[in-house]
Amino acid sequence: MIFDKYSAKKDGVIRGYDVHSIHIKILCGMIILLCLGIAVICLFPAFWVFLAGLKDIKEFRRNVTIFPSNFDFSVFIKTWNDLKFTRYYINSFIMVIGSVICAIGFNGLLAYGLGVLKPKGHQIANGLVMWSLLIPATTSVVALFVNINRIGLNRSFIPLWLAFGANAFYVILFKEFFERMPKELIEAAKLDGCNILQVFTKIVMPLSKPIVMVVAIFSMTAAWSDFLLPYLVLNGSGKETVMVAMFSFRTSNATDVEVLRAVAFSIVPPTILFLLFQKQITDGAAIGAIKG
Repeated sequence: MIFDKYSAKKDGVIRGYDVHSIHIKILCGMIILLCLGIAVICLFPAFWVFLAGLKDIKEFRRNVTIFPSNFDFSVFIKTWNDLKFTRYYINSFIMVIGSVICAIGFNGLLAYGLGVLKPKGHQIANGLVMWSLLIPATTSVVALFVNINRIGLNRSFIPLWLAFGANAFYVILFKEFFERMPKELIEAAKLDGCNILQVFTKIVMPLSKPIVMVVAIFSMTAAWSDFLLPYLVLNGSGKETVMVAMFSFRTSNATDVEVLRAVAFSIVPPTILFLLFQKQITDGAAIGAIKG
């Protein structure tokens, strides 16, 4: 039975003795049906893209059915080779890896200063970080792109990596986690002769694996799906990411079906990432909001 797993529950919204009521069972059934409906609505676009990619161009334009007439998966391999998607995947992985390292390293260091060291004037810096959340990121794109060109970092992954190393949301996540650490551990490390940087690398970060994992997952998904700044910086450099490449396909000789197959390729890594780390992703949404 679907409610058997609730029999031993003693906490939460629905506990073991709640499921003995027929009203609770009906309510749970309605909630489950609602969640299934939402899941179908959310997954249907990706499901349709994959099935449409199995059609040829004539069938795609003339046949309005969801399922293709022939399930020939070799067309995906052909499109992968024709569009040279291996290069775009490699570029995207380079950008993602650098972005994750910068997101953890730079944002973690700033949060360490604001949440643990707390030097004179740290309240001002913390206030500026909080206020930066109110400023839309797109408002600074023009100035950022001009400065990137002036210092000669255009057509490079470096400005993309550094952009993820200055994220106020990640700083807040790190700071809230660091402030909940036992101060005795940090004081003991100082008494053992660790300097400020050693405390961060040998004590704080090893004890912060949960929040490091959360920031890594968030930065991975954000870097993979980022389009505007990679398009401005990398377009025409041969280092285009998957998202930039898909945008350029609209002006190339690629057919509509090949573009759909490219879209299918682009959603595979985030899907795998979510399936592997869905618990960390859902739990991480509340880490920065809970203190104490």
